Amino acid sequence: MGRTQERHFGPTLFDFLDEPWSAMDESVVSVRSANVVHINNRRYLGNKFRLTPFIREIVDQNCPDVNVVADVFAGTGAVASAFLDKQIIVNDNLYSNYICYLAWFGSEKYCEQKIEDYVEWYNSIETDEDNYMSINFADTYFSVEDCRRIGFIREHIEEKYENNEINARERAILITSLLYGMDKIANTCGHYDAWRQGVAFDKSLTLPLLVPANDNNPANRLFNEDANDLVKHIEADLVYLDPPYNSRQYCDSYHLLENVARWEKPDVFGVAKKMDRTGLKSKYCTTEATAAFEDLIANIRAKYVLLSYNNMSEKGDGRSNAKISDDDILRILRQKGDVVVFSKAYRPFSAGKSNIENNEERLFLCKCFEKKQLIQSPLNYTGGKYRLLPQILPHFPIIKGAFVDLFCGGCNVGINTNSSSVIFNDSNRYIHGLYETFQRVDKKELFKNIDRIIAKYNLSQSNLYGYEYYNCESSKGLGDYNKDKFLKLRDDFNQMKSRDEAYYITLFVIIVYSFNNQIRFNSDGKFNLPVGKRDFNDKMREKLSTFVDRIKKGNVLFTCKDFRDFDISTLGKDDFVYADPPYLITCATYNEQDGWNERLEKELYQFLDKVDSQNVRFALSNVLHSEGKTNAILESWLSQGKYKVIRLEYDYSNSSYHKKDKESGSQEVLIVNY
Repeated sequence: MGRTQERHFGPTLFDFLDEPWSAMDESVVSVRSANVVHINNRRYLGNKFRLTPFIREIVDQNCPDVNVVADVFAGTGAVASAFLDKQIIVNDNLYSNYICYLAWFGSEKYCEQKIEDYVEWYNSIETDEDNYMSINFADTYFSVEDCRRIGFIREHIEEKYENNEINARERAILITSLLYGMDKIANTCGHYDAWRQGVAFDKSLTLPLLVPANDNNPANRLFNEDANDLVKHIEADLVYLDPPYNSRQYCDSYHLLENVARWEKPDVFGVAKKMDRTGLKSKYCTTEATAAFEDLIANIRAKYVLLSYNNMSEKGDGRSNAKISDDDILRILRQKGDVVVFSKAYRPFSAGKSNIENNEERLFLCKCFEKKQLIQSPLNYTGGKYRLLPQILPHFPIIKGAFVDLFCGGCNVGINTNSSSVIFNDSNRYIHGLYETFQRVDKKELFKNIDRIIAKYNLSQSNLYGYEYYNCESSKGLGDYNKDKFLKLRDDFNQMKSRDEAYYITLFVIIVYSFNNQIRFNSDGKFNLPVGKRDFNDKMREKLSTFVDRIKKGNVLFTCKDFRDFDISTLGKDDFVYADPPYLITCATYNEQDGWNERLEKELYQFLDKVDSQNVRFALSNVLHSEGKTNAILESWLSQGKYKVIRLEYDYSNSSYHKKDKESGSQEVLIVNY
């Protein structure tokens, strides 16, 4: 093993680089030989730099009020760089791209003089000391001499960062400079699937000088994640998509740059000297591309989606052909919004067939449908899905027919769907009567009668008088004041014989003033919940008002049937069934008195199999595991492999029967047949 030859740059400069930066005398390095580079000065498959004027033109002309742009398959970052007048969100699953984003788009301040001096010094060194790079890659993609220099420089950058002599942005800039310098001289055809045999190494490593802006938008957000995961927790005005088109995995093409960027020094294998890339493989390069794209679009939250996807189709060789068909692209995007396609002649990368005629890069612009404001049920129904809606609704397709909310409960799901026709079904005759009353009675009369009952029993009205008026504190609630009055109201209600409008309006008042605003009747048909802490406050009034408005305006039908009696023969391919049954392995009030059992659980799955056999789409909410219990019947049904299982993450914080318990493996799921 050799040593670094200090004579080529002088021990004085080396000593200065090991001292605090302020100790360096600028006169030591008087000549700056490195060339300044820009973000596009890099060879990369599918690089859209030449298309950025076209992309920006389409956005400026068709997408008003765009302030936040997300580029989630950003590659080199060239397209993101066209939107630096906006807040940008930039992502790629390759760390070698992410580190470049930190350099180009990061907001941390860096010392330009420090970067220039380091680059100048790195370009002056020579070493005969072997390291990870020369041991593994000598005379393949780079000469042995350049491998030694690459390894030395990369190690030196990391040491300076670990010793706090450079900050994270400066580290990123220097690593990016090294990657760009390597790319310039690599003995390849532009990627690292193989090196050119028998070619003389006539170029030596020269790091270019990066001078990125020092005043980037501090709101910029940079990620190194799977795009399908990322879109679930970001929001933008415009999301630009440039996924891989074909079977060529980017982690295969750029494994060596990824290796140097990460600097984890893994074992390499094979003729191409590749590291293990299992966790970097993209589904967009496989037969799973269409399903991955559909999942991606469903979870995007944006005003506009702009997709780049060319029309290679069957024009190139097998590896170059597009994985997602135009029909699937349009079908999936049209579920999200209105779609317009723009095209521009463009020469693609295609191994073996470089003269492909009539190739076009297309921009699919989707103006996303405006989402209805999510509204919450006026009933705090146990197991209600309101807080799960952001996870559930994106998985629903566009529903042209009727949405059947088979176990509607609080109606939180059906009331917030994109369907113009909703059938709310529940076998509970009390809530069915409530909903029909809300739908039938004039809203002003409804509120007038509610207030009349509250006044008759002298129940609290905190929206008018506050808590102090009743000698109560908000933290403790109004139960002490309302208890006797509530019990009188409850007794009177339980004596009512007629199931008319007055009965159901009174029931609603009792629910509002009862424990946790819930519903429970005993085996004799008597309401038996105790008094609660709250009253008909402004929030409760607003919930009821918006709920009533929506069920009165929409094409809404309320039915009261056992699910087994629901007639599915009338449903077709445009209709949709959503089932949120009582959960077999939890302890809710509706599971009392044998309200749900194993026999009903099995019969529900038989019912859904029949729905599926009629080519009607369905979704089922349930739990596989809860507090150490497993739903074996559900697991057995799913083991057939007919249906897709989507795992959700949520705990019902307001429901005592179902608590998220990570140790016991509680798992809420959405099961779909599409």
